Amino acid sequence: MAVKIRMARYGAKKNPQFRIVVADSECPRDGKHLEILGTYDPKKTEQKVTWKAPDRVKYWLSKGAKPSETIQSLLKQQPVA
Repeated sequence: MAVKIRMARYGAKKNPQFRIVVADSECPRDGKHLEILGTYDPKKTEQKVTWKAPDRVKYWLSKGAKPSETIQSLLKQQPVA
């Protein structure tokens, strides 16, 4: 089982909002996930990413979870404290 850190969409039509989740790479985008790590709102002008548990992001990365390209760029823009 390969674990990935990726986004799952939960916003309304034409109002995208995303949860940053840890999920098995074979599960669908909005399907089953292991844990919710934060949220991403692309329409906000400041602080688009909200990390619910920054220590859990570090935990999953240390356990070998691979971040998607988008999550990797978000981690560079707003690093986990």
